[in-house]
Amino acid sequence: MAAGEKQSPLDQFTIKPLSGEPTMVGGFDISFTNSSAAMLATVAAVTLFLVFSMRGRALVPGRWQSCAEICYEIVANMLRDNVGSEGRKYFPFIFTIFMFVLFGNFIGMIPGSFTFTSHVIVTFVMASVIFLGVTAIGFARHGLGYCRMFFPHGAPLWTAVILVPIELVSYLSRPLSLSVRLFANMVVGHVLLKVIAGFVIALGVFGIVPLAFLVGITALEFLVAALQAYIFTILTCIYLHDAIHMH
Repeated sequence: MAAGEKQSPLDQFTIKPLSGEPTMVGGFDISFTNSSAAMLATVAAVTLFLVFSMRGRALVPGRWQSCAEICYEIVANMLRDNVGSEGRKYFPFIFTIFMFVLFGNFIGMIPGSFTFTSHVIVTFVMASVIFLGVTAIGFARHGLGYCRMFFPHGAPLWTAVILVPIELVSYLSRPLSLSVRLFANMVVGHVLLKVIAGFVIALGVFGIVPLAFLVGITALEFLVAALQAYIFTILTCIYLHDAIHMH
């Protein structure tokens, strides 16, 4: 970027090869990017957090062990409340989703880092894997009877012409709504932080007021980061409930 050229708040979402130049193989770009690095850092951070938090397994937990146990309890309660006892076997998958999104959002809050959950292609792939997995579970448990999901029990047969298309569209839109919700919230929050930070720098000594707003919004954005991980996970549990119990 040329000297003096203004940066857009959207520049922070640009995916760039860490090597500086794209790595092309057979016409495909296989570059290791800042997004890839952020995902790898998230996996490493989650692994280190859980390993070092639980290695002592103290009867009276310390701070780190307490944090790990709180994360465990949050996911366990979500599964128990939304899926029931039959959801226990899916705990590792649900817990992985929660921790990956949570740490990914938090790492994205570090200045100079990259928020991979701010890219809809990333969140859509995650949501699609969840959608396909839940659909496979539904058909594995109920066979073709799972198609009853698209026609509410007790509804008059003649309403099938209206209800089935509506239910089918609603079902197929799940990965889109799940992915856009996470992506949109992370983008909006980071753009707002970038804009207000620009005011702080531009105003210099008079930037104390926008700085106060920046601190408050940063705290709020951490809350949003945690909340979006929770919402993403609890919606996954709800979809899993539909696959197991149907509605």
